[in-house]
Amino acid sequence: MNGIDKMQDNSPVGRVDWVDYAKGFCIVFVVMMHSTLGVEAAAGQDGWLHAVVDFARPFRMPDFFMISGLFLAQVIDRNWRTYLDRKVVHFAYFYLLWMTIQFAFKAPGIAAESGAIEVARLYLVSLVDPFGTLWFIYLLPIFFVTVKLLRRAPVAFVWLAAAALEIAHIDTGWMVPDEFAARFVYFYTGYILAAHIFAVARGVQDKPLKGVVILALWAIANGAMVWNGYSQLPFVSLALGLIGAAAVIRLAALMSLFDLFKPLRYCGRNSIVIYLAFFLPMAMTRTALLKSGLVADVGTISAIVTVAGVAGALAIFWVARAVGAVFLFERPALFQLVPDKKKAVPAAVMQPAE
Repeated sequence: MNGIDKMQDNSPVGRVDWVDYAKGFCIVFVVMMHSTLGVEAAAGQDGWLHAVVDFARPFRMPDFFMISGLFLAQVIDRNWRTYLDRKVVHFAYFYLLWMTIQFAFKAPGIAAESGAIEVARLYLVSLVDPFGTLWFIYLLPIFFVTVKLLRRAPVAFVWLAAAALEIAHIDTGWMVPDEFAARFVYFYTGYILAAHIFAVARGVQDKPLKGVVILALWAIANGAMVWNGYSQLPFVSLALGLIGAAAVIRLAALMSLFDLFKPLRYCGRNSIVIYLAFFLPMAMTRTALLKSGLVADVGTISAIVTVAGVAGALAIFWVARAVGAVFLFERPALFQLVPDKKKAVPAAVMQPAE
């Protein structure tokens, strides 16, 4: 075990409130982005929520991936069979299941427009090029395997190579290589700097006023870079991603200190539930509002659709649990390479990183 992993061994084990807050913050912004862009595309105009979506672009996914790497040091030494079961088969199960569910809703429209052969082709393509909103859980297993394969490689070399990939802004047209290049540096940073990240969170909680000042300065700087068109420049995007992820961690630490936003923490505890299921209530609410004309303002429609996406996904989870359809959010033993000897963990505590 190298020095970095020894440091990470000091990281807290089990549920950490600020981590749940950070994941809740990010998953809401993910739903907001998809909801807002979908509404605006259908309405043919931008709404007031578009500025918020733009503000979050530099840090929204970087923080999600950084949080996903935080606890990796605790499990990376598992044997390959167990590691692949927990870190690859686990996410592959949910990707295939929910990709098929999403496809079932979209297939009739695709078939009507392009024919049944196109439906079959797109389904097969989705096995190698992530479908719809599910690319995050498609990419996570690739990151987990990559880090384990590079377990003994010099940390500085791997990080610099990952940073260079992000700076290069690779655009092949295929989501896996493009998003790998853009996101791996954040995942790896969470892995190698876990102890430092937890120390930052503790420091914010020890000196909350200082944390508020830092967040205010960051928000001004991030907004200025985004709204002046600089946020996606090489080097700048990496800096904003890392600094923005750190800012979300500081914000989450402050939220957990006072614990005033318990619904957001609950969303974080169930972030994978929301991520898997929000597409359906989001799409249904968007269609209903736009067709009904009950709400005219595009920004307000986007906000309502965002709330519906989050709440609707949680409602699907509650109903699935009530009627015994737990396979939607909890991997059955049939699809496990290594059966879990411990009591099954309720889906409510599943984490994207574990």
